[in-house]
Amino acid sequence: MPLSIEALLKQTVQQLTEAGSDSPQLDAAVLLCFVLDKPRSYLLTWPEKTLDSEQSAAFDTVLRRRLAGEPVAYIVGEREFWSLPLKVAPHTLIPRPDTERLVELALEKVPVEPCSVLDLGTGTGAIALAIASERPELSVTGIDLRPEAAQLALENSQNLKITNTRFLSGSWYSPLTSDERFAVVVSNPPYIDKTDPHLEQGDVRFEPKSALVAEENGLADIRIISEQGRQYLQTGGWLLMEHGFEQGEAVRSILLELGYNQVSTAQDYAGLDRVTMGCWQG
Repeated sequence: MPLSIEALLKQTVQQLTEAGSDSPQLDAAVLLCFVLDKPRSYLLTWPEKTLDSEQSAAFDTVLRRRLAGEPVAYIVGEREFWSLPLKVAPHTLIPRPDTERLVELALEKVPVEPCSVLDLGTGTGAIALAIASERPELSVTGIDLRPEAAQLALENSQNLKITNTRFLSGSWYSPLTSDERFAVVVSNPPYIDKTDPHLEQGDVRFEPKSALVAEENGLADIRIISEQGRQYLQTGGWLLMEHGFEQGEAVRSILLELGYNQVSTAQDYAGLDRVTMGCWQG
């Protein structure tokens, strides 16, 4: 006998809880809405509705994928960030709420007049598109090493009709011309040490290691971005980088050694060190 939406959600939440999901209620609702192609409100409005055989089979398929640990964002192909619905794919990191803190801080540093902003390791384009959506007069560039990621970011910009962005492929600053300068450079670079046990836990198991792991105890890419950033920041420009909660002191040391001023670390919504920034006076 087919289960009602209410009964199916209850059963699914129990399965996901037993499988170790951190958000079983949300996972169940998102997967069911995906299969039904309905908004969340539909589940509350029609709890007595049942799934037909095709819908039941589709739901069983996506639920098995989630029970095996695959991230919901990869299953449904979308994740919301800064209230923007973004297409995601297995070759990009899944945008996370903590990274919205980086966007907030970057917007505080962007001058009031029109200027250029650079997002390094853009992935889905989440950071670049969030900034561009708030400040349409800005020119925002996103760069990613993987061409397929830069293409996905471009698709997201087109879907969202955000026109003040461009997306390039290459290693960090390499696609830029030598005369380009930016008022703000932001990045959520790889910063996890390759021996970190968290790499084998949860959703991270399915995400591209190249976007997560860096040499030098997770600091190698942060160092490169900081060193080369001095060439591309305008006088008085700001560099802001997301990092691990135990890396604040090390990242501040890197920026200070390279001659950045007003170096500081800001905390995320959980009160943990998350973003370190510095001003380049040239």
